[in-house]
Amino acid sequence: MKDFTTGNETRLILNFAIPMILGNVFMQLYQFVDSIIVGQYLGKEALAAVGASTPVIFMIISLIMGIGVGASVVVSQYFGAKEYEKVRATCDTIFVFLFVAGVAVTVLGTLFSRNILALMGLPDDVLPHATEYLRIYFLGSILLFGYNAVSAMLRGVGDSKTPLYFLIVASVLNVGLDLFFILVLDWGVAGAAWATIISQGMSFLLCVVYVNWKGEVIRVRFSRKGFDWAIFRQCVRLGLPTGLQQMFVGAGNTAMMSIVSGFGTNVIAAYTAASRIDMFASLPIMNFSGALTSFVGQNISVGRFDRIKAGLRSTLLMSVACCVFINLSIIVFARPLIGIFTSDPAVIDYGRQTLIIMNSFYFIFAVMFTFNGALRGAGAAVVPMLTTLLSLWIIRVPAAAIFSRWFGEVGIWWAVPVGWFPGALCAIGYYLSGRWKNKSVVFKGD
Repeated sequence: MKDFTTGNETRLILNFAIPMILGNVFMQLYQFVDSIIVGQYLGKEALAAVGASTPVIFMIISLIMGIGVGASVVVSQYFGAKEYEKVRATCDTIFVFLFVAGVAVTVLGTLFSRNILALMGLPDDVLPHATEYLRIYFLGSILLFGYNAVSAMLRGVGDSKTPLYFLIVASVLNVGLDLFFILVLDWGVAGAAWATIISQGMSFLLCVVYVNWKGEVIRVRFSRKGFDWAIFRQCVRLGLPTGLQQMFVGAGNTAMMSIVSGFGTNVIAAYTAASRIDMFASLPIMNFSGALTSFVGQNISVGRFDRIKAGLRSTLLMSVACCVFINLSIIVFARPLIGIFTSDPAVIDYGRQTLIIMNSFYFIFAVMFTFNGALRGAGAAVVPMLTTLLSLWIIRVPAAAIFSRWFGEVGIWWAVPVGWFPGALCAIGYYLSGRWKNKSVVFKGD
């Protein structure tokens, strides 16, 4: 556990963010390795199927996971205020909620997977594989929720290293199971889905064992009926906008995939490969933002607005510098990076085109995400939701639909940075207004 209310802001945020970045690298390896093995050994149709399933998964689970993010903010604010009984009550409440939600998502996702995918207009050679992958993935929803709940609670009290260690174990297991299920047992895309579920279950189990053995204020107690409606409302108030924001992202990516689908299997496979690489490019930005959220959450609870300002400035500089270096590297090596997933020349050409256009403007995304992270930690979670709604649905999706008619598939890629710019401006404008200073659940600023 780490107290963010004292000490050097840059060092605290950097030390907290690095384990989160490494942890998410290993988390993304689930999908990255799945896509490499599927693309190289099962073909571009299977690669397209896995890629088409991803935004649907993200869209459906994001609303629930947003409540977990809200709980993490509540935990960080109560922890900063030294109200440890409230921290325990928040953890108990969110675990009960996510267990019930996990069961519901598993049932509904399994039943309606094919219907959702069919609405995206996937080609006939992709739809059966995507349906099989998606149905199996949803069977493990409760394990995914469980791991993310425990790791969010740990981050709320300043521990970002422990989830990293367990993700490393799970990621190595995922690689081995992928190879075994696909190459040895010949299970196809189903093997990739089962490997992910089992690996997620392992990371969740390890987290539960750890917090119940070593945890001081966090415990996972399935038998305890510790659901607190007042705290749950706080989690919903802070987390629902984040969940809706992520659901907008998932739905927007689903809409983008529907537009991409109109250009055939090669473009779908290329978009899938580029998206897997793009996830790694975005990791520093997203995790610096997440670290800033916890930092702001603790400091606003004691009214340290000076530290919040300094932390935001440091995070912005680190995030932009890191993303510029990584994205320039990706642009230079775009072709061999896409070649990791497939040897098909057409897919490689489309994928390279995608990476070069989107990654050239990632610094705008970094600015938007950093300011949104600060606002979310302060409790002003509605603003990041609205900036995402503006960036994605009001700008990007319509622009992709229009540009793709004028310029072909390249118009879809240009729509992405076009949407980031107004979102960044809105986030900056709200922060400068200072209206976020009275949003904390613990401390109310002047």
